[in-house]
Amino acid sequence: MTEQQYLVTTPVPEALPEPVTPAPKDRRVLRAVLRWTAAVVVFAVAGAGTAYGITRMERTDVPGLATESDGRWEYPEIVKPPLPSGRPGPFAEENTAGSHYADLRGLLLPAPEGAKADKALEGKAGWLTTKDFLTEYTEDDREEFGQTLTDSGLRHIAARGWTTDGTHTRIYLLQFDTAAATDYLFDEDLAPANSPSHALRGAEASVFDEKFPEKSRLEEIRRSVYVELEPYGPEQTRQAYLAAGDVLAVIVQSRKGAAKAVPFQQTVTLQSQLLG
Repeated sequence: MTEQQYLVTTPVPEALPEPVTPAPKDRRVLRAVLRWTAAVVVFAVAGAGTAYGITRMERTDVPGLATESDGRWEYPEIVKPPLPSGRPGPFAEENTAGSHYADLRGLLLPAPEGAKADKALEGKAGWLTTKDFLTEYTEDDREEFGQTLTDSGLRHIAARGWTTDGTHTRIYLLQFDTAAATDYLFDEDLAPANSPSHALRGAEASVFDEKFPEKSRLEEIRRSVYVELEPYGPEQTRQAYLAAGDVLAVIVQSRKGAAKAVPFQQTVTLQSQLLG
């Protein structure tokens, strides 16, 4: 998958050509057919505190992407939950704590079409216990990591999982008291440049994924992505950590044989956009 397969409205890379403004008639046609294959995301922001949607666009509607399917998943239309009245977004200048005031459960990326939901991650009223989250990691690391999360001011965890095309996806959103706590945890305990500090169960040998498209990165969201090295066991695992204001996202994908790069890149990018 090439880096040009992600079109992110913010920030816009300087190397991309200026968009062409369609004629009024063309706009009506575009509005009628505008859908995406789940990696091309366009945010329409109507102002602070207003929900905005992620629409879908066919690959053939995008210059340079009129090719056969490369393994992307078809996600439903996604709408970001509205902010409470008078509350700023997480990266607004006046939001010094970097707080996400929208319901954290509404910020989870939905499962793609045709996926089978992972009921074990639904938790109670949509909240997952820290103990259940820690089962992703090796048993001898859980107690220490759990204490680190507690000491960092972990408030709650929202999670969602699914299986599609043989790939098992798990997304965890961990919310802390402030963005400072999340940044410190990201820097000091979770996401060094070479390999993750805490090994996932069954994926102890993972390294930084240098092939992940850099142009998909959002300026305000910090990101580290890793891939399990060969030779791995029955399945391969990919993982990502995102620091977005007071929220830390943990994204895990595993698949029998090799874990495909394209769905992983797609999932990480879309979840980043929802948190941005």
